[in-house]
Amino acid sequence: MKTIFTHRTLVAALLAAACLCGGKRAYGQDFTFSQFYEQPLLRNPALAGMFTGDLRVSMAYRDQWGSVTVPFRTASLSIEHKIPVGTQSDVLTVATQMSVDGAGDIRLKRTQFMPCINFHKSLSENRDTYLSAAFMGGLVSSQFDATQIKFGDQFRNGSYDAGNPTSQVLTNSGYNYWDMSAGLCFSTTFGDKTNFYAAAGIAHLTNPVIRSSTGNAPGLLKPRFSFNLGVNAPSGEHGHITAFADYFSQAGNHQLLGGLLYGINIMEYDNSDPDILYFGSFMRWDDALIPTLKIGLAHFNIGVSYDVNISKLKVVSNWRGGLELSIVYKDFLKIRNSTLDRLRCTRF
Repeated sequence: MKTIFTHRTLVAALLAAACLCGGKRAYGQDFTFSQFYEQPLLRNPALAGMFTGDLRVSMAYRDQWGSVTVPFRTASLSIEHKIPVGTQSDVLTVATQMSVDGAGDIRLKRTQFMPCINFHKSLSENRDTYLSAAFMGGLVSSQFDATQIKFGDQFRNGSYDAGNPTSQVLTNSGYNYWDMSAGLCFSTTFGDKTNFYAAAGIAHLTNPVIRSSTGNAPGLLKPRFSFNLGVNAPSGEHGHITAFADYFSQAGNHQLLGGLLYGINIMEYDNSDPDILYFGSFMRWDDALIPTLKIGLAHFNIGVSYDVNISKLKVVSNWRGGLELSIVYKDFLKIRNSTLDRLRCTRF
């Protein structure tokens, strides 16, 4: 018997194997966005509320690996609301993270809904300096289309036939689990306009069990440790520099992302923030270079980026990775209990 296995099925086959096989050493991994700085709750729940304003709504859409296999598509939506608490400068952020991740030929789909709460304790009466502690948790649901799976024993004489019987028995086509994350963040300001934060977090505190679809031993979603940095500073009279970096470690795997954007004022106003055009680049180490454009207009930020693949898959993909779009809305709310009325608040 000869099995045909082409590069166009490589990524989907690996995903199917991870979903089906289970085993004591089968560990799930997390997805990520190239414009990771626009999806703070996916980075670390302690980054919720790290913005100027009362409300932030962040949306992102990613289309990846279309040059290799059926595109992997990921969509994310997060909503954050900051509420002043107490008589001091403390703040509470209530947030929600929602995402849908669809992968490959077998339509492996993961949906999550994660409420989050983050308490920001003021550490200074003279500066916007805070220590934030956050928890996020909720339900994750994953399913795949079992009719799209091609097993090795269904290939006969070098060709696949869905009518060929298989000895592989599927016990389910999906699973659900509860998940939880936690994090800490220190943030402060230097002068009037330079903002900085450093954060650390851990995801999958419950060590979720992923049920096998073939009756084998279940797999585990191992804890993921994260370290996050952000700097936002003026550059000259009309310029801005924004830099971010993330480091993740999960089940012996490591990921480093980082880069910066330079912004220049394209329209200035007397009583509001200027419109800013940003350009720059980020990098996922040993994986992708990510040229990025972003424009800030009033209360909206709109960003576009593209992954230039530099991993071992670059020959197959012809250096192509994925297109990503993001839209962020943030503003102060015209309500009595607004952070606009506070002398001190978490800002970035």
